[in-house]
Amino acid sequence: MKSVVDILDLSKEELASLMATAMDIAAHPEKYSDKCKGKKLASLFFEPSTRTRLSFEAAMMELGGNVIGFAEERSSSVAKGESIADTVKIISLYADIIAMRTPKEGSALVAAMNSDIPVINAGDGGHSHPTQTLADLLTIYKEKGRLDNLTVGFCGDLKYGRTVHSLIAALSRYTAVKAVLISPDELRIPNYVKYEILEKNGVEYVETHSLEEAIPSLDVLYMTRIQRERFSDPTEYDRLKDTYILNPEKLINARRDMIILHPLPRVNEISVKIDSDPRACYFKQALNGKHMRMALILMLLDEAAKNREREDLLAGKKLVYNKYRCIGQRCITATEQELEHIFKEIDPERGIYRCIYCEKKAVIAK
Repeated sequence: MKSVVDILDLSKEELASLMATAMDIAAHPEKYSDKCKGKKLASLFFEPSTRTRLSFEAAMMELGGNVIGFAEERSSSVAKGESIADTVKIISLYADIIAMRTPKEGSALVAAMNSDIPVINAGDGGHSHPTQTLADLLTIYKEKGRLDNLTVGFCGDLKYGRTVHSLIAALSRYTAVKAVLISPDELRIPNYVKYEILEKNGVEYVETHSLEEAIPSLDVLYMTRIQRERFSDPTEYDRLKDTYILNPEKLINARRDMIILHPLPRVNEISVKIDSDPRACYFKQALNGKHMRMALILMLLDEAAKNREREDLLAGKKLVYNKYRCIGQRCITATEQELEHIFKEIDPERGIYRCIYCEKKAVIAK
């Protein structure tokens, strides 16, 4: 039984299949209106969301299924201290598939390891957001006609931006992709993304502070919001929040066929004057997200019907148990103390191990 916790849980072949299904859904919605009749999606949102939650729920309804769940943590028993593992064990008795968002990094992995039904990660803290990446990939493919041979600029919050991390991971598997990483020093891409995704896969990348200097070379500009909810210091957020604002003047030197993406919501990092520009694709992106989520729900339910065995998500990995501890403040291990501290080997000779839940480096357990 397959779950999708990380975008790399899906092969390139599966991505291509999902995009083909999503485009067929968009063209022929009537063919799919009863595909999930009698099925239930559990929509478990422990963190605020508009597009992701409603697109999942609309996706299931348009497939003929039903939706149960909640839209905030205080509506769940987690607010009473129940663990994520226990929550999903119970939900598995009531639904056929789970879409889950939480502020705790690694929660989706814990859910998938304990669920008897497929789990879709709808965002776990600043870690990963695979279904947003599905929306991004379909939008790029539909607008540019390819996923290879692209120069993609990522602008804004590259440190906490889970959508950025997921899209970089996905694009790293395609050929001749170049990443231009545009951010202030305080919000630079994490080293593990640079070294263990970009460099490991031979992806060319450059880092810069200047959007104006980068924009002429881009095929795709991926703008992101500076995320207030990821900052522990409000003054630091206030200092950085207006670092990049895309307006018509900044597009003067951009390519006429460049496309502008944004995972939304935006605050003021894209002027509303850009909305009428034909290069602005962020509202198309939101619609594409619904179609990709419909395709993913269909794929996972079909696979679950064929194989009811729980997937061993850790099988085949070189792991170290409880020798180290995670120091990630948003990691699921920080709040669910009974969880084993499990680290994957990245470079044992240099002592680099990363938490399987949140990707933070290990420290010796005390």
